Amino acid sequence: MTKLSKDVFATGAAALSVEAAVDLIMARVPAIEATEMVGLFAAEGRVLAQTLAAAVDLPPFDNSAVDGYAARWSDLAKDGETKLPVAGRIAAGHTLDQAAPEHAALRIFTGAPVPEGFDTIFMQEDCSLLDDGQVLLPPGLAKGANLRPRGEELAKGAQALPAGRRLMPEDIGLAAALGVTEFKVRRRLKAAIFSTGDEIVSPGMALPVAAVYDANRFMLHAMLQRLGVEVEDLGILPDDRGLITTALGEAAKSYDLVVTSGGVSMGEEDHVKAALEAEGSLAFWKLAIKPGRPVAMGILHGTPFIGLPGNPVAVFVCFAALVRPLIAALNGATAEPLRRQKVVSGFAFTKKPGRREYLRVSLRTDAKGEAVAEKYAVQGSGALTSLTRTRGLVELREETTEIAPGDRLDFIDFALMR
Repeated sequence: MTKLSKDVFATGAAALSVEAAVDLIMARVPAIEATEMVGLFAAEGRVLAQTLAAAVDLPPFDNSAVDGYAARWSDLAKDGETKLPVAGRIAAGHTLDQAAPEHAALRIFTGAPVPEGFDTIFMQEDCSLLDDGQVLLPPGLAKGANLRPRGEELAKGAQALPAGRRLMPEDIGLAAALGVTEFKVRRRLKAAIFSTGDEIVSPGMALPVAAVYDANRFMLHAMLQRLGVEVEDLGILPDDRGLITTALGEAAKSYDLVVTSGGVSMGEEDHVKAALEAEGSLAFWKLAIKPGRPVAMGILHGTPFIGLPGNPVAVFVCFAALVRPLIAALNGATAEPLRRQKVVSGFAFTKKPGRREYLRVSLRTDAKGEAVAEKYAVQGSGALTSLTRTRGLVELREETTEIAPGDRLDFIDFALMR
């Protein structure tokens, strides 16, 4: 696996903007080198390791886009209807079984090959088949209408899919249409996850006084798996600097990425940042974001490490903002920005300048048919219900200080955060 030097990141102590942090990650984190071949049925979500070129023209021959009648444009009357004999029939998957006659039309079906010289196709509902076996073609159709020429989508040798593309079902369909049977993709990333803290226990165990069940590992596991990462759960680490340092160091030797939650603030029992500084190097610690200001990003024994906050909502938001692009960088993929859409604010809100803030909101439709965002009542970074009872996030940029009802806001749908 690729190993990074300790000083691959070089930043000051000031809190970074989300964009600056992402730019740093994309510029400094190289892709893993290992690749493998996978078949079409196993390719969804994998990252293409090399450009896919078209091995054939697409479509591979001139064909009809409709059911109808093919004709030569030169045979058509210029100022009225045209009457031509129907001299043959071509269905999809078949060719004309005789030489194409002059001054005649052909009955043709969608996807059927168009014989050389026939360059215009009429939809059957616009034509009239006469009792004497001729067809009446209407005037006004442009030359080349309803004909899909060879190579219209892709010419042989042209780029079909770029390297670094995360393969979607439509990409796999395109590759199959080109006759491809397998892809060269990056091997799956392997990530280790930990939670830290004396106050958390795993679900299923007895819950001591002053303890809470750990939600973060399970949420991180699901989010990483959704991005195609192989995830190893390494459990909960107590608030012990020595144990944390040893465990993180060992994990960094065996995985492409180590992700933790908790222990990155400034308290006496927050040991993750100190462990990272002792065993590796700290790229940044403060992010100008709410929720989620303390985020420890760095290099540990040559392996990228990211220590997320302990509160679940902060974990969720920081994963969307930072871990997604980090996964993309390790995969050699293009970082896909969070997709935003405009909605109308249904609430008033004030915030401090200088940081990006994310509010959990639900949506309703007003009388004009516009989507209106309503802020969830509980916005604390530990409130998991603010994620489960809402539709997405409203993003308030650094310079924003006040929101009024009716303002246009950027909305990020949870369903699109993949």
